[in-house]
Parts: sequence; structure tokens; C-alpha cells
Amino acid sequence: MKLDMATGCRLVLMLLTTVLTSTGAVPVPTPLRTLPGARGCHMSQFKSLSPQELKAFRRAKDALEESLLLNWSCSSHPFPKARDLRRLQVWERPVALEAELALTLKVLGTMANSTLGDTLEQPLHTLRYIHSKLQACVPAQATTGPRAQGLLRQWLHRIHKAEEMESHDCLEASVTFNLFRLLTLDLKCVASGDLCV
Repeated sequence: MKLDMATGCRLVLMLLTTVLTSTGAVPVPTPLRTLPGARGCHMSQFKSLSPQELKAFRRAKDALEESLLLNWSCSSHPFPKARDLRRLQVWERPVALEAELALTLKVLGTMANSTLGDTLEQPLHTLRYIHSKLQACVPAQATTGPRAQGLLRQWLHRIHKAEEMESHDCLEASVTFNLFRLLTLDLKCVASGDLCV
């Protein structure tokens, strides 16, 4: 069988790519599930939410904004605008998102007992499902052990401090205004693993 030059070059390139990739000579994106301490982490399904889920979150966010007291104030901001998960190492991102999501669930859970219960039911169900999947991505002892350092430690401290010291009105406002950032930026970044740059 006679091969032309272009076909021969393509075969050689494919063979080289396969060999280099399998030997680790070429960087290959690391899925979160292979990170140290991550047990059955499968977050890629959350790169984008369905239009129905986003519509339910939009409806909930609008209702939450309408219910906020006009005179709320915060002495600190649990979710500062300058925060960017891309500045963290890949293994740290699920840890930061898990803390952010845990506070969001806690605050929205208390609001679900109000007149917003029906509006929050579907978003809370979705957030709880995401949280359950995310917990498999958080390495053991990541939030309490010596591994939580630098920027991650600062972010976790800020969230915990706000939870302890801020008024409930402040937390409700912070969670409400952060909701779509959590869903469209932070969750997508964690779901994308090291492709989030």
C-alpha cells in the first residue's frame, strides 16, 4: 500500500501525540476527580445549568431582592467582587466554592421558611444536589489542616467571620447578590478543572 507524504506525516504526528500524552511529556488537563484526596469527584456536569434551572434561580433572585430590607448594611463583605477562583490552585477551588455554597444554603434555607418557600424550593434542591457532588471534590482536611494557606485561608476566614459576626440581613443581601456569580462563574470554574484559567 502506497502512502502519500501528507498522510504519512499525519500518522507520525498522531503516533507522537499518543506517545507523548501517555508518557506525561505533554501537559494534559487534570480532571478534578484525580486530585489528591478527591473521592469520586464529577463536577463537569455543572459547566452550565439548564435554562429551566437558571430561570428558577432568576425568579428566586428577583423575589429575594424584593424581600430585602432597604436599610441593611455589612461591616465586611463575605463575597468581595475582586474574588476570583482562578487565582487559587485547582485543588483549592472546590474548597472555596464549598464554603461559599454552604453559607448560601444556610442563609437561603432559613428564608425558605418564609413566604418565599415556593419560590426557593427548586433552587434549594439544585444547590443541595450541587453541594452533595462538590463535597466529593474537597480533599480531606483541606479546610482545617495545614494545607489551607494563603489566599484560600483568607477567603475561608472571611466567610466564617461574616457568618459569625454579620447580621442576618447582611448575609441575606450578600448571598442574594452573589447567587448568579456562584452559578455562572465559580461553579463553572470548578467544573472546568485546570481549564479554568
